[in-house]
Amino acid sequence: MTEDSAEEIVTAALLIIGNEILSGRTQDANLAYIAKGLGAIGVRLREVRVIPDVAATIIATVNEVRAKFDYVFTTGGIGPTHDDITSETIAQAFGVPWVLHPEAKRLLLTHYKESELNAARLRMAHVPAGATLIDNPVSLAPGFQIGNVFVMAGVPRIMQAMFDGILPRLKRGAPMLSRTVRCTLPEGIIAEGLGKLQDRYAELDIGSYPYFRRGAFGTALVLRGTDELRLGAATAELVELIRSLGGEPLEGEAPEA
Repeated sequence: MTEDSAEEIVTAALLIIGNEILSGRTQDANLAYIAKGLGAIGVRLREVRVIPDVAATIIATVNEVRAKFDYVFTTGGIGPTHDDITSETIAQAFGVPWVLHPEAKRLLLTHYKESELNAARLRMAHVPAGATLIDNPVSLAPGFQIGNVFVMAGVPRIMQAMFDGILPRLKRGAPMLSRTVRCTLPEGIIAEGLGKLQDRYAELDIGSYPYFRRGAFGTALVLRGTDELRLGAATAELVELIRSLGGEPLEGEAPEA
């Protein structure tokens, strides 16, 4: 990685696809894993959307976000059933045929007998023409990459294995650094000074997050940025702000309840 690429801002969006997520029947367990993994290599997850298994919605959303961000990741909708339409609709989004991939079929044949590889299961071997497969070491049916869009399974264990496999393909950006300062002051007391601090350090992301642990309320103030010196300076000013308001600043995350 060159010095220039280390300073580059690389962005991403995540599309969580599935009626079962929107209905509340299934809770998404993939967002946090993807966000942390991207953050570790300096890719900024800028947007997350949950969308239904509706072809027009998938096509429009994929085309919108792939034009806005360096990378787009999707989870869900690549299984063998009638409502698993992600793969074929992404082919439509890119304007290419949805085709049987010989290597994907070969992989399925290592798990199923030829007689068991019915039309439904063969759906999992179809990808948009020109796509590159994403390995699935858990259940073999692959995901795929086309352009800057990475299409993965929704099942968390399978998604995680796929995601770990594609990380080396991704362009790295400037690493995002983070500092946390805690105190027992309420947000309303800190708000004015915190807003002025954000104005002075516009390149940093500064957030305020109230919490309740071990029977006590507190506020966690999180500063994130790529410049270690500026991050340190802002943290020092925040510590002094808390003290000036009668609080006791504590650096680091709060212990679990």
